[in-house]
Amino acid sequence: MRREDEPEYREYVAARMESLRRTAFLLCHDWHAADDLVSTVLLKLYRSWSRARGADNVDAYVRGMLTNAWLDERRRPWRREWPEAEPPEAQAPPVEPGDRSGIGRLLRSLGPRQRAVVVLRYYCDLSVEQTAHLLGISEGTVKSQSARGLETLRGLAVDAHAEGRL
Repeated sequence: MRREDEPEYREYVAARMESLRRTAFLLCHDWHAADDLVSTVLLKLYRSWSRARGADNVDAYVRGMLTNAWLDERRRPWRREWPEAEPPEAQAPPVEPGDRSGIGRLLRSLGPRQRAVVVLRYYCDLSVEQTAHLLGISEGTVKSQSARGLETLRGLAVDAHAEGRL
């Protein structure tokens, strides 16, 4: 990175840090792992800042880096599932109104790719096209994964509500 680009990078990171942490938490459900994920992505972003800042949507570019880094970590042979952890009240603002641990449990029930699609589409509010581009999959796959993910979440939410867990 060029020295004159550093202030712009620092300003970007300072403004987006909490949003990146929350997105990472939704993907991996562990604050420590989320912080590690964000650190990894910010290092990669630092190295490629000139390319990233030239993107049409820098936020979408960085969210794509974050999602891909999480998916890469999930593929590692020693990593089967992220440890379960409840979000600490003092560290981050609520992700969703209501019972966050219940929502987290529901999201954890989805597979990694489906969870990434649901988080990018409905938490990060990306379009089908943007999500497909970030994950390197077709728009049809995004649509089907979104539909199946929401159907699974609805069914699990109804069951959890009936059992008094949500």
